[in-house]
Amino acid sequence: MKSIVQFFEENVTRFSTNVYLWEKPVDKYEGTTYESTRTQVYEFAAGLHKLGIKEGDRLALLSEGCNNWVIGELGMLYLGAVNVPLSVKLNADEVKFRLNHSEARFILVSSMQTPKLKEVLADCKTIEKVIYFETREDYSDNEIHFNEVKKTGASWLAEKGNREKFEKIYNSVTPEHFANICYTSGTTADPKGIILTHGNYITNVYQAYGLIDIPPFFKTLLFLPWDHSFAHTTGIFAFMGKGASIASVKLGKTPLETLRNLPICLKEIRPNILMSAPAVSKNFRKNIDKGIREKGKLTTFLFEMGLRLSYSYYKEGINGGQGLQKLKKPFLKFFDKIIFSKIRDIFGGELEYFVGGAALLDMELQRYFYAIGAPVFQGYGLSEASPVISANAKHKHKLGSSGCPVSNMELKICDDEGNSLPEGEKGEIVIKGGNVMHGYWKNEAATKETIRNGWLHTGDLGYLDQDGFLYVLGRFKSLLISDDGEKYSPESIEEALMEQSKYIDQVLLYNNQRPYTVALVVPNQHALKSFLEEKRLTADSEAGQRAVLTLIENEVYEYRTNGKYGKM
Repeated sequence: MKSIVQFFEENVTRFSTNVYLWEKPVDKYEGTTYESTRTQVYEFAAGLHKLGIKEGDRLALLSEGCNNWVIGELGMLYLGAVNVPLSVKLNADEVKFRLNHSEARFILVSSMQTPKLKEVLADCKTIEKVIYFETREDYSDNEIHFNEVKKTGASWLAEKGNREKFEKIYNSVTPEHFANICYTSGTTADPKGIILTHGNYITNVYQAYGLIDIPPFFKTLLFLPWDHSFAHTTGIFAFMGKGASIASVKLGKTPLETLRNLPICLKEIRPNILMSAPAVSKNFRKNIDKGIREKGKLTTFLFEMGLRLSYSYYKEGINGGQGLQKLKKPFLKFFDKIIFSKIRDIFGGELEYFVGGAALLDMELQRYFYAIGAPVFQGYGLSEASPVISANAKHKHKLGSSGCPVSNMELKICDDEGNSLPEGEKGEIVIKGGNVMHGYWKNEAATKETIRNGWLHTGDLGYLDQDGFLYVLGRFKSLLISDDGEKYSPESIEEALMEQSKYIDQVLLYNNQRPYTVALVVPNQHALKSFLEEKRLTADSEAGQRAVLTLIENEVYEYRTNGKYGKM
């Protein structure tokens, strides 16, 4: 296996003149080639070396996605140092915990994230230097601009004998060197630092190549968090290995302004593949549906007719377009020409598919995007696995599943005692392979609990079907038990209820070997108020209360076996 350094060096040699990074500093995107990226990585790495960074040191990175994010991380890795990527969604105290726990020496930070860092910097005793991506009016002794580090590095490399010293340093970096310490969310306890090595990432990249094809001319707009291993493996590194290019969203002065730049950036970059998460997909659908409604009743009617026809034709993907269903194909081409192709123009017009990560995208949304010709090929993974474990692919997919396991990795489904279960039976998903993390930073007990005899116990419930597709059902420890002993995950049901009904804000399911599952429902008061107003009823009247109860009951009923979503 290779280190990330060797992987990058080889691909710069192969694709030196290809554009690797796209960034929009002002009004238009500018491309940076693989060769130019490497030059800047050399300079930044040499600058860090001159500032005293050495093998094994931790440096944190707190910024929105940009060229310097990649250059900064690669610069650290070239010295055998470790990047501690931090989410821009963290609050100041969460940043402080991660900086102190990782004992980071330096931190690279953007101007938008600087205020939260300033709040806690005095309490982060190991931080020796702050490297700013944007220009500041003045700098204290422990502050420096990113370009100044590169300038220092370029001067040092120009001195006789130093380039040879630098080559010796980066050639000594091995696949076993730590690359990242990625922190979990820590919602119920202190976050755990997941140690991913160079070899973990590169192994997972090659595993993913069996499921995703990336020609050198492909582009992606990487709008998901760059600190996450999903963006690393499927974006930064996977595209690097094929000579393809990644683009960042133009940064605004606020996160909201950056988000508003996304539609424009999509049309300018014209991506071929996009990495997505359920929240993003839901937002895209919301905007698509809104745009269709604004076009008028005829367009809405045609759109809904096209969706129904497409749903019936494609089914679950793997079984679509068979038998008499083929007769529908000319009609599908008609709807695609007049409506669906125009919707795809929102994504730049060249999008082939989304790669879906994070939480599982519900079946209805998967069918929706498949119907409009922009399928979301759902995958499954977790940071401890670098993170890709399985994924649907363009050439092999089944909607509703999390796809087939990646190559060169063992996967089994186990019962409570750790025994392997046969096809179709539900149990914990357990994996073994070169993509399994090194362990948790400074947490040997958690490492031993999670990795046993080389097997990573994911804590997720799932099963493999007869075609080898993996179905992920929820967390293994949160299972409910019905009266016949059947175990099932409440999470997907709870999420579906909240997503599909505008009248339900929260829902909690409970069953402990009872004939019926009990649901605690928190209704959306604003939606119910609007409903009562339409019915000319009031909340304090008996008729109004009865109408609300009937409405909520009907919404929940749709998820019973004979309901609208009963077979999702």
